[in-house]
Amino acid sequence: MVYRAIKRSVDIILSLLGLILLSPLFLILIIAIKLDSPGPVLFKQKRVGIHKSHFNILKFRTMYADTPKDVATHLLANPDQYITKMGKFLRKTSLDELPQIINILKGEMSIVGPRPALWNQYDLIAERDKYGANEVPVGLTGWAQINGRDELPIEVKAMLDGEYVERRGLWFDVKCVFCTVECVCKRDGVVEGGTGTLIRQEVSSVKEQG
Repeated sequence: MVYRAIKRSVDIILSLLGLILLSPLFLILIIAIKLDSPGPVLFKQKRVGIHKSHFNILKFRTMYADTPKDVATHLLANPDQYITKMGKFLRKTSLDELPQIINILKGEMSIVGPRPALWNQYDLIAERDKYGANEVPVGLTGWAQINGRDELPIEVKAMLDGEYVERRGLWFDVKCVFCTVECVCKRDGVVEGGTGTLIRQEVSSVKEQG
């Protein structure tokens, strides 16, 4: 109970500070997106939150407006044809995720937790049920994100989400945040149009080192 209360307080404080401090960057990105291609600045998509509740996740739009909806990027036949020039930059730098600060402020997400699945990613949702990973707040970043991200097969991603559930606490959350900064700087784990490219043995090795 204490951990959850502190975690929520930290989420509120940091998301408010983030919106204030990053507002100039938000403005620059909004202008760049509008100049790059027609369509809305923000992209909304139904995702699965805590206790498998649904909410609309917010991202800066990285694809053309006519891209098929509710389809994970790795399931598109040729995702590169749908991604805008600005979108490629946003995805590589993870800046497209910044609007989720609003989701965090609203209490739909946390800073750290399993990444919210698409509402129709039934295989991932079912795998997470095995580890209790659907019963904790979803996050902007998480343990699976810093141990492979797009490269992880669904079974391994759910397993790492389950490990987060077992190990979660304030210090572990801080570790996830610092590791996320390192991964973003290195641009680790971003694979457009593909998932599961890390073999299980490699992920297990990373997991043991963590």
